[in-house]
Amino acid sequence: MTIDIIDLNDPQYADLSPVQLSMVRAAQAQKDKLLLAAEAEIRKLLLRMVERNTARASAREKEETRLRTEANAQVDAVREDLLYQLAYEAYQNEGNENGRYRYPENPNYNLSYSQRFLVVRQYYMDVTSDPVARLDAYRMDSLARTYLGDFYQTLYDLLASYC
Repeated sequence: MTIDIIDLNDPQYADLSPVQLSMVRAAQAQKDKLLLAAEAEIRKLLLRMVERNTARASAREKEETRLRTEANAQVDAVREDLLYQLAYEAYQNEGNENGRYRYPENPNYNLSYSQRFLVVRQYYMDVTSDPVARLDAYRMDSLARTYLGDFYQTLYDLLASYC
């Protein structure tokens, strides 16, 4: 997937967390879907006009422009929503009275369970490159059981698959 909804080389976005990267990927997928739908609609329009022998009409050009403008406006809305989500997530990651949010020292309970899954997975992937030691450490992590809820087993299965 090519990510072009925001410039990830921009220093502001260079060090996104796993949760923020998943937000970017979701927004990129939504953008791609909107643009594909607009192009499909333009193709249908062209086929209808060819059937009626009016494909060279200026009405087709105006309609194509309108469809592209609407799609770009929707993409801009997705981009603005993404930027808002990234800013809010950065605010949430700042921390609380116990310091900066960081698993396992000060976990962020404001995250959804799927976002917690990403944070804990990234933590264990960064801890060691040995898959067996990673799985053993995760198995002994009592905080992960309560912090991840139903996602604990999913992450366990994922880490076990690396062994």
